[in-house]
Order: sequence, then structure tokens, then C-alpha cells
Amino acid sequence: MNTPAIHSAGIEIMLGLPHLREGPLLARARALRQPVLVSANAFSRWSRRSGVREWAGWSTGQLRNVRGLHGLSLDSAGFSAMVAYGGYPWTVDDYLDLAAAYPFTSWASLDYCVEQEIAADRDEVLDRMSRTVRAAIECRSRACDRGIEANFLPVLQGRRPQDYERCADALSLTIERTPLIGVGSMCRRPIHGPEGLVAVVDHLDQILPRGKRLHLFGVKGEALPYLTGFAHRIASIDSQAYGVSARISAHRQGRSKTDPFVADHMQHWLGVQQDRLREAPRRLPVEPRAAPDAPPWDPWEAAIVQARMQIRTLIEDGELEHDELTTPWIEQWAADIYREHQGG
Repeated sequence: MNTPAIHSAGIEIMLGLPHLREGPLLARARALRQPVLVSANAFSRWSRRSGVREWAGWSTGQLRNVRGLHGLSLDSAGFSAMVAYGGYPWTVDDYLDLAAAYPFTSWASLDYCVEQEIAADRDEVLDRMSRTVRAAIECRSRACDRGIEANFLPVLQGRRPQDYERCADALSLTIERTPLIGVGSMCRRPIHGPEGLVAVVDHLDQILPRGKRLHLFGVKGEALPYLTGFAHRIASIDSQAYGVSARISAHRQGRSKTDPFVADHMQHWLGVQQDRLREAPRRLPVEPRAAPDAPPWDPWEAAIVQARMQIRTLIEDGELEHDELTTPWIEQWAADIYREHQGG
């Protein structure tokens, strides 16, 4: 099989692979000649020496199998890490070790996703945006020290379109140095609505400098016809959705989900996405912006809001660690602010 890669409307489709082990799945990815995205989690080693399962570093031997792939990019596994472990089990330096282990086409910064199951309220969304900003700054700085900054992909996070703008503003110096920007928390986002995928992309298209292009992580296939009108802005999308369809199909057929079976589903999924990119662009009506958060009237609640804002600023400025929990400090911080406002 020698199917040529199709980059319809200028948007490239990246195949998300669960691993790089030699076998039918990797062989099919080579034959399809599409760029590949792999998660950092695919390289994780784990140990139970202390009696509990602990992260024990990277196993990079799979990178010897990369030959013949049409490009390989690295994702930080943010969503998986939050769901499975409650946070990153590795440090920034650990992650940079992996990013430096191979000349990836691009490698994404550590980021803190804000899907509903991860960030249930507005404060948590804002906290995780600040941590994303700081993590991107640290990744960029340490990448420069290691000489691997050329392929660095900063990632923006948010729930509302304006959230992504806030992240972009905070990372403006980083964005100036890179042509490609990652957009996170896309895979579970609806297409429509004021916080929908199209609203986010449209807003970023309006506010980002000309020439900056986007990689959208985990975009649903049905969204593609709505995105072709932004082909000047969107460079690529990725997904591993074919794995879900393979699991469902195997269950219905009462058979094992073998790698050859998954490879067939991957090829079929890719063909469907390419067909969607060939469709005439679809348009959505202009969505109203979400109303800004109203300031609280209660003095104590106002102090809590101010405390959170100050802590987020400290995280973004590097005065607090980006993965450091802020909850234990918020009420004490707010109490100091409250006393100041009440005259001591």
C-alpha cells in the first residue's frame, strides 16, 4: 500500500498512535504516509519497588522504530496524566529529557487541560490556565538551554474564546518565536455555541498575528467541514478516535482488538477525515460572546477572587511552581486582603 498523503485545504491530518512498537499498526502508519503524533505516556516506565506504582523514567527504545514515518511529533499527555494520575508524574526536566531524545517535528509544552471532568468550576479553569502559561515559559527556557527550542510547540488553554486570548497575551514573547501554536481542550468540545470549537478558532484567527498557525489537539472528525474555512490559520489536527471505533466494533463482533484490526480502522478513519476535508466549507452563525464574570458584592468573596488572581500572577511570573497546589493558601491569603480592605 502506498497511499499518498492528502493535506486537503491546507490542513494536515496527524495519526495519533498509542505506541511505536514494531508491528501492523506502525507499518500501516508508514504506508499511509501521514505524520504521527505520540504521547509522552507511551514512553513511561513504572515500578512497584516501594509497594505502590510509581513513575520510573522513560523507555525510549521505541524511537528506533521511527524510520519511514512521515514525521513524528510529541504530545505531553496532559489529559491522560490528569485523569490517570491527578497530575504529571514527571517534572519539566524529565519531559525535556524525552523531547531531546529524538528530533521530533514538534514537541508540545506541558499544559493543564480544562475539560469539565478536570476543571469543574471557573476558578479551576483560570488556575489551570495560569499553570499552563508558566509551564510553557519554563519549557521554552529550558529548551533553549538544551538547543531544542526550534521545534517547541507552546500550547494555549481555556474554556471561553477569550481565555485562549489571555493565554496568548501572557505567552506573547514565546509566540513571537514560533510559527506554530497548539490549542488544547478541543477533543470534548462541541462544535457550536459561544464556547464551541468554531468560536475558539474564529477568535484566535482574529487576535493572533498574521502567519501564526494552529495545531488543534484531538479535534472531532465531524468538525472538519467547519474548519476548512480557517485553513489559512489551521496547520494540522490529530486524533486517535479510530481506536475507540475499533474497540466498539471488536466488541460487537465478539473478537479481539488486534493491531491489524485497529490498523484497518485507522486507515478507514483517515479516509473519512480526508473526505470531510474535501467537502464545501460549512459556516456557523456568529455566536454571541459569553458574558464576563460579574464581580462579587460580598467583601469576603471579593477577597477570595483577589487572592486567586494574585496567586495566578505569581505562578505565571515563576514565583510559585506551576504544579504547586494553591488551595491551602487561598483562604489565608484572602484573609490578609480582607483585613487590609477593612482597615486592619
